[in-house]
Amino acid sequence: MNTDTDRDRGILTPADRAFLLGERELGHEQSRRNAEARIRRRVIDSILDFDLLLHTLPEKDRRQVFEEVATDPDALDGLRAALAFTYIGTSEQGLDFEDVLVPAVRHSEEACAASRRGANVSVEVTFEVETSVETTLEGVAERLADGDPVSPQELFALIMQGEHDPATHERIALVTSDGADDQFLERLATYLEGELRRPTSSRAVIRLENE
Repeated sequence: MNTDTDRDRGILTPADRAFLLGERELGHEQSRRNAEARIRRRVIDSILDFDLLLHTLPEKDRRQVFEEVATDPDALDGLRAALAFTYIGTSEQGLDFEDVLVPAVRHSEEACAASRRGANVSVEVTFEVETSVETTLEGVAERLADGDPVSPQELFALIMQGEHDPATHERIALVTSDGADDQFLERLATYLEGELRRPTSSRAVIRLENE
């Protein structure tokens, strides 16, 4: 999660980011509701803008945007988050994400083939998700309370759920694979306002200010 509130305005203003991160208090309940409504409206308007961008933004500008995404890990994480936001949002409304993804990919492939190769193509897109429950978040919270290690993915899921606050612990032990993404671990530590330490390649500890 990118917690830099001082970036230039995008969908969110710096004040919006501070509000969502709990760094900006609004004095009245109505002010909070107004801020939430403005953010919702801005997100909806931004989604509508993508239709305009797709059809009117010059190719050279699109290429420059994604050149930055390809070289900036934070931008790449943001792109993944945009897809995750869409996936979760459509699922919550009973919409099939496949009905969003498949036509988008198919039409893009058809348009690219026509403009770049002067050809008509037949496109088959397969999207499949299989989910199996490995651990419950209640169990993850209990392991944290007992001081037992959890995986970075379990910690992230607990943060996203919002019912348990990992930041109340003095330390969080993490068990990681040898190929664990150090930047992901750093972002978790930063979000929790803690300090990341790596005793071994398969262990990490986030020390928090409660100590």
